[in-house]
This record gives sequence, structure tokens and C-alpha cells, in this order.
Amino acid sequence: MSQSSMPRLGFIGAGRLARCLAHGFARAGYPVTAIASRTAESARQLASQIGQCAAYDDPQQVVDAADIVFLAVPDDSIGTTANTLRFDSPPESSAASSERLRALVHCSGASPVELLAPARSQGASIGGFHPLYLFGGDLADLERINGCSVTIEADGALKQALTALAVALHCHPLSIPPGGRMLYHGAAHYAASFALCSLAEGVALWRTLGFAEDDALRALLPMLAGTIQTARDKGLPNALAGPVSRGDTGVVRKQLALLEDLGGDHAALYGLMTRRAVELARRRATPPATIDAIADAVEESLGRSLNQVPAGTSVK
Repeated sequence: MSQSSMPRLGFIGAGRLARCLAHGFARAGYPVTAIASRTAESARQLASQIGQCAAYDDPQQVVDAADIVFLAVPDDSIGTTANTLRFDSPPESSAASSERLRALVHCSGASPVELLAPARSQGASIGGFHPLYLFGGDLADLERINGCSVTIEADGALKQALTALAVALHCHPLSIPPGGRMLYHGAAHYAASFALCSLAEGVALWRTLGFAEDDALRALLPMLAGTIQTARDKGLPNALAGPVSRGDTGVVRKQLALLEDLGGDHAALYGLMTRRAVELARRRATPPATIDAIADAVEESLGRSLNQVPAGTSVK
């Protein structure tokens, strides 16, 4: 595809996500023509790094200068921003024609695409483009995003264009049905924020034994990295390790009892996570012979611990 036939891309918002996508698309040969931001200096800085890209104070100027406009703003601002944009005239370009794709695309994982309906009522296509990646804000994101997935919600020509853009970033395109974004986004927390929360729980428990947080993280992070690599190589059930995978009912019972004695929500969290481990163990080709006994121990403990955890209890 020649650059003249590629859609011109614009960004409203110049934060971490926009910086990575704008650089990535430009590196892949796509014309990134316009950027606007709440902070004028942010827009100017990003535009100057891209080359042949203009920084604007008014988001409408991005709409007027691009074919596909990425709305990379906080979720609470998506609907209000979309309501201010006009798509009733073609973008400014000697190459512009009624055949060019015009679209408004938000980059949120949780908000519905329907928030962009004002643009659709003016004849523009609307969609969602959500990279499943935690952006650090520096140029290292350009390399680290390689191999990640991008969840796309769009139809027709826009879906084709967004799929091509995901591939240009060396990412894997995923499709999501309308109305599914909130559940999709909530589930993704388990591979991001909740993984950090799991580490925080491990650190909190080790600190009761006198470990410093830095020492605990130094010990636990390589274990987490190895677990992720094994899951990648062998799948979730075969990556499972620990007492559930070995069928050590006695160890599970003793750990649950110890955590119940510790108080707070430690036993409840451990029990709920162990319940999931039991299900993974059942999916193995040869599940432990004692898996039912482990499951019973978990449910007995949860019956006690969940009834004892006061509302608002946090990890100590």
C-alpha cells in the first residue's frame, strides 16, 4: 500500500498510549498528520517527534486534517469530546474525496463504542482500538508492544483498516462484540493490576516473617516471570505448580488454617485463588487423585473465612 492510499491518522490526546501509537504508526509508514491535547506543549512535543505532523489547540482541527481520528483521552471525556466534533465536511486535503474513510475511534478498553454515536450520525464510522498493554510512557514501549494483542470493535472498511494498523504495530488483532468491553476490560485486570495485588499479598505475608519488601520482591519476581514463561510454553493447566498440582491435601489444609488464624481477609483470598487452582488441576491430563479432597478443604475454609471478613477489610 502506497502512503498516498493510506488513511491519514490523527490523535486527540498526547499521553502514553498516543505517544506509542503515533510513533509506531509513523514508523510503519502511515501518515500521522495531526495531534491535539489538553496541554498544548504535549501536542507540540509529540508532533515534533513524528515529523510532517501538526500540533493543534483545537481537537476539531485534528478531525479536519485526518481520516481516522484516535480519541486517546480519559474514559470520562470520551462522550463529551465526541459531542464537540464535526464530521459533516470532508477533511482538508487535495486528495480528499467522498471515497476516503472517515472515522472516530476511541482507545478505551472499558467504554462502549456507542459513546461515539454523534460522529456516526454525521456519516463517520466509529470503532474501538484497545492495545492490551501497560504503557510506560517512553520509547521502549515501541519494542515491548511487539506481540501484544489489540482488541478491535468496528465494522466494514474501518475494521479492515484498524486490523491493518494493529498488524503494522506487530500486534495480534482481536475482535470483540458490541457490549462486551466492560467484561473484557475487567477480566484483563487479572493479568495486570491483580497480578500486582497478588504480589502485594505475598510480600505482606512474608513481612510478618521479617522479610523486607525489597528482598521479598527480589525473590518473588523471578518466580512470577518463570510462571508466565511456562504458561506461554505449556498452557495454564500444565504450568500449575504448588500443593494443588501435587495433590498435597495436608499442605493445603495447614496453610488455610494458618491464614485463618492470621485474620483479616488472607484466608479468604487464598481460598478463592486455590479454588481456581483446583479447576486448573482438573483440566490436566492426569489430575491429582486427591483433587476432590483438596476442593472440599477449600470450600470448608471459605465457609468459615468469608463469613468472618468484615466489609472493607484490607490486606495488612
